[in-house]
Amino acid sequence: MEKLFDKSIEELHSLLVSKEITATDLTSETFDRIKATETEIDAFITLNEEKAMEMAKAVDAKGITEENPLAGIPIGIKDNIVTKGILTTAASKILSNFNPIYDATVMEKVYSSDLIPVGKLNMDEFAMGSSSETSYFKKTKNAWDQTKVPGGSSGGSAAAVAAGEVPVSLGSDTGGSIRQPAAFNGVVGLKPTYGRVSRFGLIAFASSLDQIGPFTRTVKDNALALNAISGYDPKDGTSAGASVPDFAAGLTGDIKGMKIAVPKEFMAEGIEPGVKAAIVKAVETFKALGATVEEVSLPHSKYGVEVYYIIASSEASSNLQRFDGIRYGFRSEDVQNLEDVYVNTRTEGFGDEVKRRIMLGTFSLSAGYYDAYFKKAGQVRTLIKQDFDKVFADYDLIIGPTSPTVAFGIGENINDPITMYMNDILTIPVNLAGLPGMSVPAGFSEGLPVGLQIIGKHFDESTMYKAAYAFEQATDFHKQKPVILGGDK
Repeated sequence: MEKLFDKSIEELHSLLVSKEITATDLTSETFDRIKATETEIDAFITLNEEKAMEMAKAVDAKGITEENPLAGIPIGIKDNIVTKGILTTAASKILSNFNPIYDATVMEKVYSSDLIPVGKLNMDEFAMGSSSETSYFKKTKNAWDQTKVPGGSSGGSAAAVAAGEVPVSLGSDTGGSIRQPAAFNGVVGLKPTYGRVSRFGLIAFASSLDQIGPFTRTVKDNALALNAISGYDPKDGTSAGASVPDFAAGLTGDIKGMKIAVPKEFMAEGIEPGVKAAIVKAVETFKALGATVEEVSLPHSKYGVEVYYIIASSEASSNLQRFDGIRYGFRSEDVQNLEDVYVNTRTEGFGDEVKRRIMLGTFSLSAGYYDAYFKKAGQVRTLIKQDFDKVFADYDLIIGPTSPTVAFGIGENINDPITMYMNDILTIPVNLAGLPGMSVPAGFSEGLPVGLQIIGKHFDESTMYKAAYAFEQATDFHKQKPVILGGDK
């Protein structure tokens, strides 16, 4: 049988419908592929082999039709998305034994689309990090170079797709945690508009910023995945009632007349020369496709990192209060009284980065500092959103680099939190404004993938996909493969 692990969802669907392969074949080969590559990539925390094979047989028995493009397709799930009966750890010691009794809403949608969840993917602990090095369990490696980080926090989700372990995965994005690892691994990653995808069952980091989104190897595959997980959810108080179009429709490659903005702040000092060169080339590609591309300014975006770390850490300090050793998860055994249960459990159960953010957030919310920090950050967040509103009054999309650098070495920045935080300088403003953003492969620098970030108007993922698809069709970056997938890079 031909190798299936480097095929797109579209190609696999065609083979499944024609019965050239079965969902059982595909799922079995997926586990073979995971076992063959995991020693190098370390993307998975937990595998779901027995249940996945049962599901694949059930999908085969039901039959796969043309109308259900995701039926029988294996999918990896970031380990902060709650899965009934499958260990869900958020890559933290404090949840290392947590076996949920319910499914996140996105998991219900995954099952109703007949996707096959094959396992839970590694990440930065509680999604706090930009390199997937803060996980309690393991350090995931970049699919292109195993001495480099895969980005974070959804590093396992990105690396698993890039290495051919799964054709699609789900991640979450609080300040760039889908887009930055997508860029580092040369795949397509999309953060939907805030409220587009239900957060019910996503272990909360920063509730006003978190969004679940898909990783795939092609733009159309990504659109198909977003179709499956989008929609209003009464269980999520921040879920939007916006209608869900068919994101995969209208991908013609024709973007003539589209108006695209490039913020000068996104191409300023600090962007690696190789990254900048790839984005300049991408701009020329869009112009050649008939789009108008002009420089604009987002003057308050430079404050994004500071605003983000105050707001996100404050929300995290509140959200993580529930992990106290009382109801579920790890509990310290070295306790004499109730205070020991709380203090020792949290001391032993949380890693350094999580503790750092809890402390920063608690400080920002404390009585003497609330006005100076949290309130002020909220005001600047509004200014950042207004900057985007002004640009989108005249333009359809905003583009720029996803990350200022390509993937850096494992261990290189882990002891330098400020450098690590600055990795997200180009992605954070999108979350603060609640906008949709995606990263698509746009070239290489130093032999490593460069990501192009495309930012759209609220609930206008369709226009982003159209532009991304046109760019993908005009280039061959998405066809380049890492050595682990049979490529020569």
